[in-house]
Amino acid sequence: MSAVDDIKDRIDISEIISESVKLKKSGKNYTGFCPFHANTRTPAFVVFPETNTWRCFGACNEGGDVFGFLMKKEGWDFPETLSYLAERTGVELKPLSAAQKENEEINAHLRDLLEAAVTYFRHNLLSSQQGKSVLDYLHQRDIADETLEAFEIGYAKSAWEGTRSYLIERGFSEKNMLDAGIVSSREDGGTFDRFRHRIIIPIRDSRGRMCGFGARVVDKQDEPKFLNSPQSIIFDKGRLLYGLDKARKTIRSSNQSVIVEGYMDVIALHQAGFRNAISPMGTALTEHQLRMLKKYSRNIVMALDGDVAGDRATMRGLNVARDALDRQPDPVFNARGLLRHEGRLDADIRIVSLPSGKDPDEVVGLDPEHWKTLIGAAKPIVNYVFDVMAENRDLDDAKVKAEIASQILPLIGDVGNSVEREAYRQQLARRLRVDERALMNWRPKSWKRDSPAEQTRPIENINLHSQKPLQRFCLALLMQNPELLYRIDRQFQALQMERLGARDFSGTEHQIIFATLQKSLAQDKEEPKEYWTKTLDSALLDAAETMSADLNQLAEFVGLELEQPKVADEITARFLQLRKRSLEEDLSKLQFILRSAEEGDGPMDSRSEVDLEGYKTQIQQHAVQKAKLEQALAHRQGSLPNALSAQFR
Repeated sequence: MSAVDDIKDRIDISEIISESVKLKKSGKNYTGFCPFHANTRTPAFVVFPETNTWRCFGACNEGGDVFGFLMKKEGWDFPETLSYLAERTGVELKPLSAAQKENEEINAHLRDLLEAAVTYFRHNLLSSQQGKSVLDYLHQRDIADETLEAFEIGYAKSAWEGTRSYLIERGFSEKNMLDAGIVSSREDGGTFDRFRHRIIIPIRDSRGRMCGFGARVVDKQDEPKFLNSPQSIIFDKGRLLYGLDKARKTIRSSNQSVIVEGYMDVIALHQAGFRNAISPMGTALTEHQLRMLKKYSRNIVMALDGDVAGDRATMRGLNVARDALDRQPDPVFNARGLLRHEGRLDADIRIVSLPSGKDPDEVVGLDPEHWKTLIGAAKPIVNYVFDVMAENRDLDDAKVKAEIASQILPLIGDVGNSVEREAYRQQLARRLRVDERALMNWRPKSWKRDSPAEQTRPIENINLHSQKPLQRFCLALLMQNPELLYRIDRQFQALQMERLGARDFSGTEHQIIFATLQKSLAQDKEEPKEYWTKTLDSALLDAAETMSADLNQLAEFVGLELEQPKVADEITARFLQLRKRSLEEDLSKLQFILRSAEEGDGPMDSRSEVDLEGYKTQIQQHAVQKAKLEQALAHRQGSLPNALSAQFR
C-alpha cells in the first residue's frame, strides 16, 4: 500500500477543508465559499465526503482531492503536500522494500484464491445435492435468493479435501491455501479443508476485497458453532467490519451506522432495507473500526441483546459479553472504552437494548417499523448504563445509590466535553436524588484512568490497497507502453469525445503521473519510459512502479499476453470504462447542484453566480456521452479473465 493511499484512508477531507473554509452541511455533502476566488454572495464550493473530493461550481470550476486542495491553497508541490499530510496522519514516508513489494504481490494472489473459493462455495449451495437442504434451511429463515446472491452465501461440503482439490486444479499451492486460511495442516503432513459442512459467509473489506470467511454450522452438534478464517496477512478481525462494503453508502446518506453482533443480523437488516448495519464479528470494537465508521458518519448506534444488557451481573467492569447461536463469546461492549473513543473521534455513540430474547433479525422480521423505532430511541452511553443499573432497583436505598454512583461517575469523568460532563453529573444527582456537591467531591476507589501511554497510543497502520483499481490498471498500461495513449485517443475521437485527460483520474497522484506520461510523449530527447522514471518524484515513482509490477504479476498469473491484438483491444476498452466512471461522478455532482438550487436549501439558488442553465446543458452532454460509451462497451465481444475483471469492481 502506498503512502498516498494510507494518508487518504486516515484523513477526513471535510476536516482539512473546514480549517480554512466555513462549511455548512447540505444533505450528505458540505458547501461553503470558494477560497480560490472572490465570492461573497452565494457559496458555490462543495465538498463530497463520499468520494473524498471537492469542487467549485463558480468562477474556478476546479476540483480534486485533499492533495489538490492543499497544493492549490498553500502553493505547495506534491512532495511538500505529501510530507505535510504524512506528518499530520502519522504515516511514515519510505519507499517499499523488496520484501514489502513481494508481500503486496502475495496479498493480491491470496485474494484471487479467496475469490475462487467464493465461486466454489456458491456452486455447492446452488448446484450440489448436499447444498439443497442447506438452501432450504436458509429459505426457511426468510433469506431471499437475491440476498443470498448479494452476500455471496455459499456452502462447504462435508468433505475433507473438496475445497483443497478444487483450488489445486486452478493452480493454487497448498502454501497459498494455508496462508489464506482455507485449509489446515495435518499432524502427519499434508492439509485438509478448514470449513466442512458449514454455511459459508464471505468477508470483504470496506472496498469489497476478499479477506476471509465466516462459517456457521449446519449440524447443531458440530463445534464450534461459528468458525472464522484464522488471523492472516489479509484477515484481521480487529480491522474489519462485516457488511461495510455494502453499508458505507447508506451510512453516508443516512448519516448513521448501526452495529449489530452477528452476520445473519446484518444480512436480515439489509434485506429489510436497513442497509446501514455492520458487525464487528463478535470481537471488541477497536478504535480502528470506529475510525473507519467515522469516515462515513459520526453517528454510531450499537444494538445490544436485551437479555445480556439487562443482566446487571454482566455489567461488572461495565463489560457486556454474549455467547449465542450466531455469536462468539468475545466482549462487544465496553462503556468506558467507547466513551474515550467517542471523545477522541468527536463521534456520537449511542446504545439501544433489543427486546428480551430477540435478535435483530427476529425484530426486523416481525416488524420493520419497530426496528426503526428502537434505533431512534438509542441512548447516550452514560444514560444507557444508568438505566441498566437502576432497573428494578430501590433508588431510595443509600447503598444502591452509592453502588450506581460508583459505576456511573467513572463514565462521566471519561466524557471528553466539559459541558456534557456537567450535564451528566446534574442528571445523575437528580435521578439519585442526592446533592450534586456530593458527586463532585467524591470518586470511587476503583476509578483509574488509563495510563498516558494507553491514551496516546498511535493509530495503527492500515494495510489496504488503492481505492481506484481501474485507474491504477489504466495507468500501469500507459507506463508500460506510453504510445498506447495514441490508440486510446483515436478511440475517443471516433466517438467524438475529448482525448483522455488528467480529469479522467480522480486522485492528485494519478493526475500527476498521467500528466508526466503525456510530457514523456511530447519530448523527443529520451525514451518515454526513461523520461517519466527520471521526472517523477520518488514517492510517486514508487507508486508508479508498484502499479506496473502489479500489472505484470497479474498478467503472468492469469497467463495473459498484453500484446496479443484481441487482448490489447479488450484492455484498451478499460479506458472507455474509465471515462464512463468519470462522467458518472461528474453527473452526480452536477445533479446535486441543480437539485439543491431547485429545493432552495443548497449551495446556490437562482440568484447564484453559477450559470445553472449551463450546467443543465453539461448534464445533457454528459448523458449523451455516457450512452455512447455504454454502447461501445456493449459491442465488445471479449471479456477479461475473472482475475482481472475482479480488480475493477
